[in-house]
Amino acid sequence: MPAVGARSHYQVTFTVLAAAVAAYALLQSLVVPVLTTVQEQLHTTQSTATWALTGYLLSASVFTPIMGRIGDMWGKKRMFVATLAALALGSLLAAVATSIGLMIAARVIQGIGGGVLPLAFGIIRDEFPREKVAGAVGVIASLAAIGGGLGIVLAGPIVDSLGYPWLFWLPMILTLAAVAAAVVFVPESPIRTPGRLSWTPALLLSAWLVALLVPLSEATEWGWGSGRVIGLLVASVLLAAAWIMAENRAGTPLIDMRMMRQPAVWTTNLVALLIGIGMYATFAFLPEFVQTPRVAGYGFGASITQSGLLLLPSSITMFPVGMVAGRLARRLGGKALIVAGSLIGVVSMAILAFAHDQKWELYLSTAIMGVGFGLAFSAMSALIVEVVPVEQTGVASGMNANIRTIGGSIGSALMASIVTAQLGASGLPKESGYTIGFAMLAGCLVLAALAGLLIPSALRGRRPSDEEPEHAELAVLAGGTVVGDKSE
Repeated sequence: MPAVGARSHYQVTFTVLAAAVAAYALLQSLVVPVLTTVQEQLHTTQSTATWALTGYLLSASVFTPIMGRIGDMWGKKRMFVATLAALALGSLLAAVATSIGLMIAARVIQGIGGGVLPLAFGIIRDEFPREKVAGAVGVIASLAAIGGGLGIVLAGPIVDSLGYPWLFWLPMILTLAAVAAAVVFVPESPIRTPGRLSWTPALLLSAWLVALLVPLSEATEWGWGSGRVIGLLVASVLLAAAWIMAENRAGTPLIDMRMMRQPAVWTTNLVALLIGIGMYATFAFLPEFVQTPRVAGYGFGASITQSGLLLLPSSITMFPVGMVAGRLARRLGGKALIVAGSLIGVVSMAILAFAHDQKWELYLSTAIMGVGFGLAFSAMSALIVEVVPVEQTGVASGMNANIRTIGGSIGSALMASIVTAQLGASGLPKESGYTIGFAMLAGCLVLAALAGLLIPSALRGRRPSDEEPEHAELAVLAGGTVVGDKSE
């Protein structure tokens, strides 16, 4: 066994990183199909129970760039271990939680695990042979991408066999094993980026995200025209403006606003926001739709396990599409893939909206969805990496993922408002609510395709220069794939 900190073989390091990312990816979505169970077990309301998911996404959005930046400054291995420890602690607290308050707090702690992705990418870049970097990062990113779908699929069997606390016990065990392996086998990178963390932008980032997501999540109960909703939305705009000013003034900003204003960056981030609305809202509400009993006049009365299986085709198709998207991007251009992926997603949402009477229609829809989102995610990562400096690759990619997560929170809130706007005689949402909701998601993906057309065409077919080799090797994002793999 190598001494702690020794330079282990890169394949051993890769195994440790993959186990850690797997635990994080599963925790992203294991809770989604069992929110009703959490609501019943912890004696709370539906809107409060959804914060077990929203709190996690919010925390991950904030901590992903923060942990990545601290890792660059203080050591990637050190922060990788600390991030995994927080993930394990949050899992422990969630497993033993007897109140919704403790559950939400546990999920917020788990969100710190979002730092696993940028830290894993950085460790691969620093430790792997150059010709192996692209493939390793691609596999890790694809693993993170399909984790969301697999978490929903696995949730049912785990709850049926062991009970819902084991949704957290099992990832905790895997995470603790990854912590021990990381301490022993993952070497500390000698590469450091000078500077210090600017705490004011980090706090303002947290504040405006909370001010945005709270009213979106509670609007169905508070009312969209209520003073609390309007006041918090106005506060989120003001806090976001203050955050931008703080980032511009900071000596070492958390997010470089000049980078974010580049045409290729802001247009790609706009696409990420709109696609995030479609993907996360579908993951959240398709299980609810199929779990609806037939007495409502629609739905399938499916179990948690059965409803999760309906999303399995998206993971199955997304993985191979992500693996070949790099070659497609080099031939067709990332812009074309983004537009095509968005339009393929429109087809998927249209099927959900207007052809959902048979299960095979839903399987077809989610399979198509995996193809569309797989193409779009891959192309988004490639375009972001093409235009930002190498030292900002992690931050820029992390922010693109965060924007997608924010879009997911917005989409889930909008979908909840539409679905629950009208209730049938059975007390369940009317079928028309789901039809309008999925049609709304299709419209968002049409907007994503139009936003994709705004991406500068000059980027089509651009290849990294010899002076910027890492751009090709790091053309990847959680949910994306590799562009420029030298082995191809």
